[in-house]
Amino acid sequence: MSAFIDTLADIDNVIGDAATSAPAAVMTCHTCGKPLTGSVSDDFCDEPCQTRWLASLAESSPYDGGQSPDEDQPEAAPVTPVASWLGAPPGVVSRAGHELLDAVTTFLNRFLRFPNEHCAPVVALWYAHTHLADRLYVTPRLILSSAEPGSGKTRVLEIGQYLVHKPEMTISMTTAAIFRLLLDGPVTLMFDEIDAVFSTRGGNNEDLRGLLNAGYKRSATIARCVGDAKSMNVQRFPVYAPVALAGIAGHMPATITSRAVTIHMRKAAYGDDPEEFLEEDVELEAAPLRAELAAWAGVVADQVATARPERPEGVRNRAAEIWRPLLALAEAAGGDWPARTRAACTHFVIDTATSQEESTGVQLLAALRDLFTAQGTDRMRTADILSALHALEEAQWSDMGDGKALNPQGLARELKRYDVKPVVFEPLNPGEKAGRGYVTFTTNGAQAQTGLADAWRRYLPPLPSAQA
Repeated sequence: MSAFIDTLADIDNVIGDAATSAPAAVMTCHTCGKPLTGSVSDDFCDEPCQTRWLASLAESSPYDGGQSPDEDQPEAAPVTPVASWLGAPPGVVSRAGHELLDAVTTFLNRFLRFPNEHCAPVVALWYAHTHLADRLYVTPRLILSSAEPGSGKTRVLEIGQYLVHKPEMTISMTTAAIFRLLLDGPVTLMFDEIDAVFSTRGGNNEDLRGLLNAGYKRSATIARCVGDAKSMNVQRFPVYAPVALAGIAGHMPATITSRAVTIHMRKAAYGDDPEEFLEEDVELEAAPLRAELAAWAGVVADQVATARPERPEGVRNRAAEIWRPLLALAEAAGGDWPARTRAACTHFVIDTATSQEESTGVQLLAALRDLFTAQGTDRMRTADILSALHALEEAQWSDMGDGKALNPQGLARELKRYDVKPVVFEPLNPGEKAGRGYVTFTTNGAQAQTGLADAWRRYLPPLPSAQA
């Protein structure tokens, strides 16, 4: 044991001699390289050197391989990989606007047989516009009418409830209920069997008609007194909302049709039956389309809200106002949709404007323009005018009700609203006596009136160039 202890002592002596003979290491500052003599830190000579060293680390290249934020690049959400076989996640715009609207049109045509090629695109655009209605100043009403039941009116609403924004489909709803529905912003109101509401036996529905008339504009409100007798206050209810109305033709008030795109539905031809409508399947298939419509509407909302789209010639005043959102959406979609929508606008506003949608006065002005144009004259006697009008077999002038034909007093009464009055005029042919009737030109003095030509320019669309 003593020998082992002596060996350890010898080793300690050797180590001690080596340590004594080696020079002591001098610790220096990591920043300036000065000795750390008197410093309380083992790394820096003073606090400023430590601060400079930390600052140099912050300015140097990152240790994460460049994954730290780049101040020169705008912030963006991280890209989340998605399995390609799942398709685009909900709410993502995965295709161009015109492709999306094509898909909606194809979806509609599976379950419906529209009367012409213009109808399905207009319905698709109307569905899409509901998703940005809160950004628009005007929302067109969509009217679906037909001569007979079973023509597809309700089907448009049934499909639409799974594609529009916040659908509220109903057959009967009180005005008070609608007021409260719209307090939190626009919902899409979809009325079926509206002919029962506005028929002569439908009761007093002036409040509902007033709401539907006013609510096509974003600024519209209706004032109502709320509260009890002791604390009665006037509250202004917002009534702006997209509205679709389906019913049998002939019962819709003109004040509503003038704010609407009207599609006259027809029964499918025998042997041309559409695909069977199974609502639970339609709901599932429509869900991704609705999500895409909402996402796309959000992307183009600013563009559509401020757009001044090109419109067809002859589309003016309220017709131009209600078609503007649809034309703007079509321009945002691109492809052939702008041209298709302008063609549809011409079809519904110019080509197929029916007499049922026009007042008696406008129908009379149109008949007189045809008559004066055919005669190639600027003046006609009242008796000659009435004789020619009564001879029109399919017109109403030979039977204005109760079997009575249009007479001189009725003619004058209708035309007076347009500042057109009967006058005494000189005959065009020598030897004829002065006549009393109507002229196309303005007269002054005791017979002051504006003339038929002025009324035609203001209330009728232009004649085709070949007839003008």
